[in-house]
Amino acid sequence: MLRFDRANVMTAIAAAGVLLLLLAGAGIVMYNEVSYKEAKAQQVEAQSRVLASTVTAALAFDDRKAAREYVNALAVDPQIQAVAVYDARGHLFAAYARDGEHALPAATAVSDPRLDGDVLKVTVPVAQGRNTLGSVYLETAIDPISRRLERYAIIALLVSMASLIFVLLGLAQRRLAEANERLRRQGIDLAEANENLLAQIAQRESVEGALRQAQKMEAMGQLTGGIAHDFNNLLQVILGNLELLQRRKLVADDEANRMVASAVRGAERAATLTQRLLAFARRQPLDPRPLDVNKLVQGMSDLLHRSLGEAIRVETVLAGGIWRVAVDANQLENALLNLAVNARDAMAGTGKLTIETANVHLDEPYAQANEVRPGQYVMIAVSDSGSGMTPEVTAKAFEPFFTTKDVGKGSGLGLSQVYGFIKQSEGHAKIYSEPGDGTTVKLYLPRLAGAASGERVAVGAPALPAGREDRRILVVEDDEDVRTHAVTMLKELGYTVLEAADAESALRLFDAHPDVRLLFTDVGLPGGRNGRELADALRRRNPELAVLFTTGYARNAIVHHGRLDPGVDLITKPFTFAALANKVHAMFERCEVTAREAPQP
Repeated sequence: MLRFDRANVMTAIAAAGVLLLLLAGAGIVMYNEVSYKEAKAQQVEAQSRVLASTVTAALAFDDRKAAREYVNALAVDPQIQAVAVYDARGHLFAAYARDGEHALPAATAVSDPRLDGDVLKVTVPVAQGRNTLGSVYLETAIDPISRRLERYAIIALLVSMASLIFVLLGLAQRRLAEANERLRRQGIDLAEANENLLAQIAQRESVEGALRQAQKMEAMGQLTGGIAHDFNNLLQVILGNLELLQRRKLVADDEANRMVASAVRGAERAATLTQRLLAFARRQPLDPRPLDVNKLVQGMSDLLHRSLGEAIRVETVLAGGIWRVAVDANQLENALLNLAVNARDAMAGTGKLTIETANVHLDEPYAQANEVRPGQYVMIAVSDSGSGMTPEVTAKAFEPFFTTKDVGKGSGLGLSQVYGFIKQSEGHAKIYSEPGDGTTVKLYLPRLAGAASGERVAVGAPALPAGREDRRILVVEDDEDVRTHAVTMLKELGYTVLEAADAESALRLFDAHPDVRLLFTDVGLPGGRNGRELADALRRRNPELAVLFTTGYARNAIVHHGRLDPGVDLITKPFTFAALANKVHAMFERCEVTAREAPQP
């Protein structure tokens, strides 16, 4: 009996809620109708009084032409149907009718706006001081009731949805009461079931929060990636031309030389900034190789001591039997160095920095809550004994340009660069911090199964090589300034250079000069054919053609899942004179070695 009464009560509450919603919706519609008509009446009266003040001089001096111009000017308002100006004797002085045959009233007495169907009419006096010179009559249409009702459709939709929610809630409560009664009869502990439900809700909220954070970071990454792309084109021109000034010794004055050198350093810092933006945006082209993380951490010992200073004690805790990972070693070093420098700043220049490695397994619940694939990972933890962070600061730490440091002490891109690099490497990053207890940043890189070799050995930078005139290069770049700069650099190196602004021009040049041996092209080109498609078309003509791509950020044409396609040669913008010289020379040498070793027919 109790269950029946409760179900009836819930049904009555739902019905009352629906009725209240319908009454509220009707009240809102009526209120909006009254407000609309009042606002329209005020608008019409204001227009009439403005016109009355405008035609005062025309009535005073009997200037019908001026009055007609003022009246006709109101034709720009599509809702105004008719306008009339009368003189003091009630004679029509000037008039305008939208349909051309609109029946104008005889001079009417002054009146407030009045509604006649869907038309508002008003008559106001034209006065000069205490003298009445005439009157102005204005007639304007308002939106028909059918159009006004269209605006209320959203209100009707909301009321309908809310009513449906009330009905569904009533039905749900009725079903819940019935289910509770059945469970009670079966002896099931409702308190325990409720605790399980609350735990599931908390887990779901955690997953939703992680998803929202991932979506926010992805949107910010797309924005910063686009900005970095444009900056790299600008920096290529600036940095390249400054380098040419230095190489050609065009500035003889010592002070001017210092200014150029200072500008070069500024441009290089800007290039580093864009690299960090691209790292956060996951648009930097990575070249992952099998790597032993322990060896990399051990090899960074001298670099860390030089960067952190003697007051920071560095301790490493390296796990035995560490799994191998596939990662870009240079970028991982940069990430660890960024974390170490942040830790040094958090410790105010003195304290203890610990780098720890371990093999870990991320299980399904953790993976779901943190937007990462479950499985085996190599963890690198960087811990400091610094001041720590509040939960609010920790939540924003990976966002670009967020920093707690004083102005000029940091760009706010160090941690965001680490985050972007780890995500692009299909890994995971997590911050653990408490105020006063230091901070630990854990990086998780997926385990590489099967590979046992392939690590690159660092070599010294080769001397700047010179080019040869018999080595012809085709440069394809749509940005004129960047193209001019690249052509100038290659010519100065001694190469013979052709240039084109798009793929179609490049195809015609290649057909006219089949002795081109290297294509140097931007990945993104106008005209419907990108750099990769151009390279494929030219290689069908000459399979031995060497191709060097350049780009301000990683594009899908040559980079997939954050990694360079196999066999692709790439130099990213902004590139230096030495980098371009070494890259082009190495490609020519490699092609000639391959040609010599190829079996002769």
